[in-house]
Amino acid sequence: MAVFGSVAAIGAGLAVLGAGMGIGRIGGSAVEGIARNPEASGKIQTAMIIAAALIEGVALFGVVVGMLGASE
Repeated sequence: MAVFGSVAAIGAGLAVLGAGMGIGRIGGSAVEGIARNPEASGKIQTAMIIAAALIEGVALFGVVVGMLGASE
């Protein structure tokens, strides 16, 4: 069962890596959008925070599933 735990831990790590890339991409796009249209900064920032929170929630779920799989 040690192999399954290792695979689950790798899956949890990939979930975190994917979330980091996604949030970085959202942040970069938001900065670019605000630079192009400063009047819309409030709407862009709100949408960015909501999207980042959803990605973070999915990543946390992936980490929990991976750690539960690693503990078996």
